[in-house]
Amino acid sequence: MKRHFLPILFAFFLFSVKAEAANNRFIVRDASGLVSLQSSCLLIGCTVVEGVDGTLGQLFLVTAPDTIDPNLFIITLESLPGVVDAEIDQLLHVQQSSGTSVPSGLYDSTPVTYFGATVWDGYVNQPAAQIIRVADAQSTFGVKGAGIVAVIDTGIDPNHPAFANVLVPGYDFTRNTAGASERNDVSQWDTSAQPQPAQVNQSTMGVVNPYNATTLSGSNYAAFGHGTMVAGIIHLVAPQAQIMGLKAFNANGSGYLSDVLRAVYYAAHNNAKIINMSFSFPSNSQEMQKAVQYAVGQALVCVAAAGNNGADVTVYPAGYTNLVMGVASTTDSDTLSSFSNYGPDVWVGAPGEAIITTYPFGTYAAGWGTSFSTPFVSGGVALLVSLRQSLNQQQAASALGNAVWISSQLGQGRIDLYQALSALASK
Repeated sequence: MKRHFLPILFAFFLFSVKAEAANNRFIVRDASGLVSLQSSCLLIGCTVVEGVDGTLGQLFLVTAPDTIDPNLFIITLESLPGVVDAEIDQLLHVQQSSGTSVPSGLYDSTPVTYFGATVWDGYVNQPAAQIIRVADAQSTFGVKGAGIVAVIDTGIDPNHPAFANVLVPGYDFTRNTAGASERNDVSQWDTSAQPQPAQVNQSTMGVVNPYNATTLSGSNYAAFGHGTMVAGIIHLVAPQAQIMGLKAFNANGSGYLSDVLRAVYYAAHNNAKIINMSFSFPSNSQEMQKAVQYAVGQALVCVAAAGNNGADVTVYPAGYTNLVMGVASTTDSDTLSSFSNYGPDVWVGAPGEAIITTYPFGTYAAGWGTSFSTPFVSGGVALLVSLRQSLNQQQAASALGNAVWISSQLGQGRIDLYQALSALASK
């Protein structure tokens, strides 16, 4: 039975990020390791906070007094014995925009069983899944997804019914604790009152009770739910793939580049096969490039959002075109979304408007943006892994390149999972 009063969340996250300098935080690579860098810091007045590259032991987060000139301090750092390079630890911020109307599928709360979990019918049978031929691909090739997909984002609601038996332990880099629950970002969620439609921030409309509406309307919750939404799309495409939440962004949309780097190395060192990066930032980072290069060298497949500037611009990590598949957003009519970036950094496009997906506290949401196009591709990679466990970045990109041609602005075209699996199966 359909219940039209159920929570309806209308989220328009465009999870791109703008960068600003965190003037006293630096990412430093020292080929001689921790002890060498600690000794050097004793001489110049800096502090080694933590390692960034896991067991590799050569990349570190370093802080210095707020009074220093960061550009001059980088020169000082790079003059130290053993230091290979240094860069400012960028402070990243989520950028958001608005969508159009509430998709009808959000009113379809009919419970259905989806590979062992109870979910909403509007989620399973939404137009985007039909456009990229999710069901055809799953049934024809007998694939349900394989491998671990690491989701570097704002966290995941571990108690959402849709994720029963598919989550693996992750990490919260914003708190330096095990687990990556988005629920920890909300001190209290009231379920005592009848939910009603309410504006919770400038880009989100939800059916929540007055207490929750007031809570989520604050700027400190500007990106709350984004990671759970991304994970839900991956699960829709590849329901038996495992999902690892890696929380590198806060609920307000802010996060440090150093935490993103830590998450990439964590994924590479903890058996992930795919890394989903539904974010973008405008400034190149030599250490971000090295991190994804390392991950690809460990046979991981990296996928990232092309960004939401509505322009032919380069953003990162999608701009590392030989290492990462950049994903643009398309409409349900197979045209480029007005907000989506396009051009040579795009490998493929995927639906990114009115995407129905999971949201914290057991609810569902609709989202717009390349953030939500990207997990369709990551889920598609997980289906390919079902056919070939040794799949690498080049093989995944080649298979997904068998797409529906739209225009030269969208790389190889809009993904068609049936075509992608057919191409891989024939080799």
